[in-house]
Amino acid sequence: MSILPDETDPALARPELPFPPGFVWGAATAAFQIEGATTVDGRTPSIWDTFCRLPGAVTNGDTGEPGADHYRRMAEDVRLMTDLGLRAYRFSIAWPRVRPDGGAPNPAGMDFYQRLVDTLLRHDITPCATLYHWDLPQVLEDRGGWVNRDTAYRFAEYAETVLQRLGDRVPHWTTLNEPWCSAFLGYARGRHAPGRTEPEAAVAAAHHLLLAHGLGTAVIRRHAPHASAGVTLNLFPVHAADPGDPGDLDTARKVDGLQNRMFLAPVLLGSYPDDVLTDLAPFGLAEHVRPDDLGTISAPLDMLGVNYYRDLHVSSRPDERSGPPSEWVGAEHVSFPSRGLPRTDVDWEVTSEGLTELLVSLHEKYPRIPLYITENGAAYPDRAGPDGIVHDVDRIGFLDAHLRAAHAAIERDVDLRGYFYWSLLDNFEWAEGYAKRFGLVHVDFASQRRTPKQSALWYSGVIAGNGLRAVGE
Repeated sequence: MSILPDETDPALARPELPFPPGFVWGAATAAFQIEGATTVDGRTPSIWDTFCRLPGAVTNGDTGEPGADHYRRMAEDVRLMTDLGLRAYRFSIAWPRVRPDGGAPNPAGMDFYQRLVDTLLRHDITPCATLYHWDLPQVLEDRGGWVNRDTAYRFAEYAETVLQRLGDRVPHWTTLNEPWCSAFLGYARGRHAPGRTEPEAAVAAAHHLLLAHGLGTAVIRRHAPHASAGVTLNLFPVHAADPGDPGDLDTARKVDGLQNRMFLAPVLLGSYPDDVLTDLAPFGLAEHVRPDDLGTISAPLDMLGVNYYRDLHVSSRPDERSGPPSEWVGAEHVSFPSRGLPRTDVDWEVTSEGLTELLVSLHEKYPRIPLYITENGAAYPDRAGPDGIVHDVDRIGFLDAHLRAAHAAIERDVDLRGYFYWSLLDNFEWAEGYAKRFGLVHVDFASQRRTPKQSALWYSGVIAGNGLRAVGE
């Protein structure tokens, strides 16, 4: 029996806030977070497999096993997507499956993704593939990881292997997911794999990730000339806690530069912002930029993926959480004063209006390019009620508010083409392990039983009607 709402419902036929015809509705996942099967069919360790073994690195000592066992349950998960009415599915491909140890191609690893793509297409779900979602082969990290410029070229080889097999089937490609996290959480803060706390290394990694994006884009163009190519960035509007305080204003500028403009400007404008170059001069950014790099990085794109979870409210006054090791290279003592707003289970303030602000800012400050919200979601302490249903009303409220914010941006002429909720399934949530649940679908990790939450049914209604109902319906 389908869980999709009745499309003859007048409220669905005439939504209060209709989205444009052809608007893409989907959900997203990442390979390491859901696949499990970390030693199956030739897969070798990634930096996250290694990081999970470090004492205290991941909540409860959790690892990528079992994940959501998607590697074995892929067909079941695609049926779930069909029942939910998803029009598109954003997934990532595991580099350690496809080119284990960064070496020769592994046909068994590629076979899984070919089966996944073919299954999606049979169910009329558009596959949207991400080449890199943080699972660098550990052998490449042993050679320096993203601090080593050579890793960008190894990424291009990996992309060749994937595009040769899937370029004729996948119409939408993303090179990287959130390179800011890979560089600054992984190499400066040590909160993510590989767990290094070296600010200079983080700055080098950021540039080499951008170079990998440019090289990967060229591979996509060569093997899939009719496909859409882009990159996904996690972007945050940044505001000074005290707009009258010069210190807060300068800290907000630095954080905005490191989080947003350091990635947007090279990709869309072909240059690093002057103030970012100045801020990061002590950490050697300019030393890594070779003459042709920015031309490679700024190759024309078909779309920009926007991952939005919250805005940032920053102060120059340190608190007990600030200071090194910090992801905020050059602004290590930044703090984030509370505004007394509702928070999710990962302690992020809920600021849906920031999504409108962000999308409008991208539209006004950068060359016009189609935008997709490639991640947006919230973790809440989900538990099934006596009726067996996960009544996640907080997540429904989060979704409703953010979709209204997205619609407000469209009304301001933003070229927003689609929305992907994060995440389809409860999964391994990086350093939080299995303690935080973002999914539309509840996963019992012991039994691997899938149960759509109330939010999944609500989202199905939005998809079926291509819009939002009146408040209270």
